[in-house]
Amino acid sequence: MSPAELPEDDDVATRAADTQRSTWVSVVVNIGLTISQVVAGIVSGSQGLIADGIHSLSDLVADFVVLLAVRHSRKAPDEDHHYGHHRYETAASLVLGGLLLAVGIGMLWSAIAKLGNPDNVVPVQKLALWVALAALVVKEGLFRYMLAVAERLRSTMLVANAWHARSDAASSLVVAVGIGGSLLGFPLLDPVAALIVGLMVAKMGWKFTWDALHDLMDRAAGDEHIEAIQTTLRETPGVVGVHDLKTRKMGDFIVLDVHLEVDGNISVREGHDIAVAARNRIMAAFPVLNVMTHLDPVESPQGNP
Repeated sequence: MSPAELPEDDDVATRAADTQRSTWVSVVVNIGLTISQVVAGIVSGSQGLIADGIHSLSDLVADFVVLLAVRHSRKAPDEDHHYGHHRYETAASLVLGGLLLAVGIGMLWSAIAKLGNPDNVVPVQKLALWVALAALVVKEGLFRYMLAVAERLRSTMLVANAWHARSDAASSLVVAVGIGGSLLGFPLLDPVAALIVGLMVAKMGWKFTWDALHDLMDRAAGDEHIEAIQTTLRETPGVVGVHDLKTRKMGDFIVLDVHLEVDGNISVREGHDIAVAARNRIMAAFPVLNVMTHLDPVESPQGNP
């Protein structure tokens, strides 16, 4: 069977436009957060707020990685990339994970150094608390907006970027608690908050990095997808059975190979038509880039001539 066509140009263009729009919203928000948090952290003496500002800066870098990936992943197939360039999105998820992991480790290092020298920890000012609470509200709103777009487009790259924003919201909550504790007379709670934020960021970064590495190594589609694909194939008129179904991820899409069992007494043309029908059903129902079929003749099903 010939490779399946890529999604319609209009769908690809719409997907890219929605992705870019949501990412630019994130860019604007993260520029504002980075500046306000770092400046307020320096003025108020809050290490936790400065760490949160650096986290926002990593979000800004991640946004530009996403924009770069969108620009390249929408390219049409060429002589060197017969299935298109969708793995740019997987590579972007890998970079996002690496950024998170590096930022998290840096936060941990800085917080541990502060905790090792408690005499150098100074009380923070109330300004830090107000900025941390405002950042919490803004980041949670950004996360909900970006996740809604990601789920509508079924984009793992955007999901990763959205959860990057959620990790920011969670870190802002921890920072706000730490600043509040410092204002109540427990100055060590500020670097403790920075330490917790570092752990959260590093954990999230490791998860995204690990998942992206698996996808780049041709990880199969999820069990739910595989079971649904098998069911759809078996329900295709003329298909007697299905075996040797293999899938692999290609960005947010799936490439699959499958053996279809058909009545061995039918003509080649009839077998071809059954395979085409099975392919079309799969392409219409799932995010599949290509279906490669192999027909295996079997004895005529009981009750058929």
